[in-house]
Amino acid sequence: MEIPAPVHPGLPLLGNSLSMALDPLGMFTKLHRRYGRVVQISLGGRQQFLLFQPDDVKYVMQENNRNYVRSPAFMILKRFLGEGLLTSDGDFWRKQRRLAQPAFHRQKIMLLAETMVQESAAWVAGLQQLDLSKPVNISQSLMDVTMLIVCKTLFSTNVDGRLAGLSHSLETLNVLANDTLLSPIKLPHTWPTPGNIRYKRARAQVDSLIYEFIHTRKQTGTRHDDLLDMLLYARDEDTDESMSEEQLRDECVTLFTAGHETTAVAMAWLTYLLAQHPEVVTRLRAEADAVLGNVPGPNDALPPASAFRAMPYALQVVQETLRLYPPAWAMSRMALADDQIGPYRIPKGHTVIVSPYLLHHDPANWPDPERFDPDRFAEGRDKERPAYAYLPFGGGPRLCIGNQFALMEMQILLTFLVRTFDFQLVNAAAIKPKPLITLRPNRPIEVKLTLRN
Repeated sequence: MEIPAPVHPGLPLLGNSLSMALDPLGMFTKLHRRYGRVVQISLGGRQQFLLFQPDDVKYVMQENNRNYVRSPAFMILKRFLGEGLLTSDGDFWRKQRRLAQPAFHRQKIMLLAETMVQESAAWVAGLQQLDLSKPVNISQSLMDVTMLIVCKTLFSTNVDGRLAGLSHSLETLNVLANDTLLSPIKLPHTWPTPGNIRYKRARAQVDSLIYEFIHTRKQTGTRHDDLLDMLLYARDEDTDESMSEEQLRDECVTLFTAGHETTAVAMAWLTYLLAQHPEVVTRLRAEADAVLGNVPGPNDALPPASAFRAMPYALQVVQETLRLYPPAWAMSRMALADDQIGPYRIPKGHTVIVSPYLLHHDPANWPDPERFDPDRFAEGRDKERPAYAYLPFGGGPRLCIGNQFALMEMQILLTFLVRTFDFQLVNAAAIKPKPLITLRPNRPIEVKLTLRN
């Protein structure tokens, strides 16, 4: 029997948008406790269905995924990302996915991981040159190093002196997209509002750099072992067509944006957690020392990227961090046709919201869910919970294409950090999650670094 989903009451005109703007994680958690499976809420002037159970999430993202496309919320991201893999749908998305997939095969990732090792080593070397009597803004430092890594792996360049400007532009776009997403009043993009003016400037700066890389590469014909090269020479197996410059731009901007900010945010949370759990640091160091040998000196050769695959506990630490603080804390899909989830009717054109944060903190699937315990991800433990109880990279056919890239990068950065430094938090009590487009700390995470004994 099909029935309407329960509706959570809200304010006139605003619906539940104010509660969402003030405390989205708290609001979602309360709704989960009260409704248990599905609830209908009003956000940004639209009726939406919030799902709480892994099997229902699996149905939307895997079993009936062709009925669920990117929701209108993604139009806000599409203004910047264009028709990249994160925002496109249908046959076009499937074609682009086929074209991009070879760039993320395991052997390609291992090739790019050599760059990750080099940049991670340079990063910790740079940290050692700082005045370590003063706290280090590790959030910003990680933004910088992940920006360098994505620039080197995507474009084989370090963007010269434009790093700060790019970071500022991406931060501007993140904040503006979040504000637009929650606002019940959507002003036309063509109006010269302060937000629209800032958006256009930020996008123009990023576009200028991306098109410069594409044009230079096409004009010179120089080959590189990077992602741009792989995308530039990718051919559709049916038509032998390559990507247009606009498609290349959209995929590069998507990889550029997702490949640095989400990893930096996750690594900042990882540092926050490790500073409070010295026993985990001890285990990480023991594993790393066993695989890589004693702590290297400045003139020692760097370890091969393949060595980092032999550190399962480091991967567990990364996975547990992504459970507690998933950068993609919420995602949404729109129903193309009427559907039914359990007994509840999902009308055509309505949006379904999935929150990895909620799923990752559900005590039904994660005993003592607020506790940091990397052993949850020890071999075989995944059989204890539903598959879709954990989805830091999404799920189904739209599983993030760069998931293995991100995991490898985090393992390498983590290993270099703990093998070089001891660290303690400066402002632990003040740190809280701040859900924007990604789940960020509400303020920069600062640590006191000392060289490891």
